[in-house]
Amino acid sequence: MMANKKKVIVTGFEPFGEHAVNSSWVAVQELERLGLGEAVDLHICEVPVEYQAVRGLLPSLWKEHQPQLMVHVGVSGLATTVTLEQCGHNKGYKRLDNCSFCPASQCCMDRGPECIRSVLDMDTVCKRVNDSDLGVALSVSKDAGRYLCDYTYYTSLYLGQGHSAFIHVPPLGKPYSSQDLGRALQAAVQEMLKQLELDPKHNQHCNHEHQHQHDH
Repeated sequence: MMANKKKVIVTGFEPFGEHAVNSSWVAVQELERLGLGEAVDLHICEVPVEYQAVRGLLPSLWKEHQPQLMVHVGVSGLATTVTLEQCGHNKGYKRLDNCSFCPASQCCMDRGPECIRSVLDMDTVCKRVNDSDLGVALSVSKDAGRYLCDYTYYTSLYLGQGHSAFIHVPPLGKPYSSQDLGRALQAAVQEMLKQLELDPKHNQHCNHEHQHQHDH
C-alpha cells in the first residue's frame, strides 16, 4: 500500500526578528497532528531564516523525498488572513537574515526567470476553502515579500518545476489560534492535492521540463 501514497513536504520557519514564536512552524506542527488523510505521507521540516541554509536544504529535500508537492509556510506580520502566494521572485533580496547575511547578487538564481508561478491555481484553492465554512479566511497574493519566504518559494518552484506552494499565516492570535491555522493549512493542502490529481498535465509537467532542459 505504501507505494501508492502521495508524498507531501510542508515546511515552517524558525523564529526571527520580532517573531519570538514563529506561527508558521506552530501551524505546521498542528497540521502534522491533524494529518492529510491515509493516502498522504506527510513530512514536516523547520527551516532556518538564513539564505545559505535554504540553498543547502531545499535541493536535498526535493532529491531525497521526491514529493508530489512541497508547501512552505511563513509568518507575515502584515497578514490578517491565511494568504496563498501564486509566485516567487528572483531578485530584490536586500534584507539581512538571522546571520546578518544577504546574497551579494541580491537574487536567488543567476540567469533564472524573473518570476516563477506555481502550477497550482491559488484562486481556485482559495475559493474552494473559503466556500467550505472553515471559519478561517483565505486570500491570494502575488508578492511573497522579497525575504526568506519569497527566496524559499522561488528556489522551491525552480527545483520542483512549479510543484510548490507558499502560504503566509498571521502571527498567533491575530486573529487565529494555532488550531485554526492548522485546519486552514490542512484544507488548503488537500485542495491543492485534488487539483493536481484532476489536472493530468500537472503530472506530466516534470518530464517536459527535463526534456526541455536537455534540448539546450
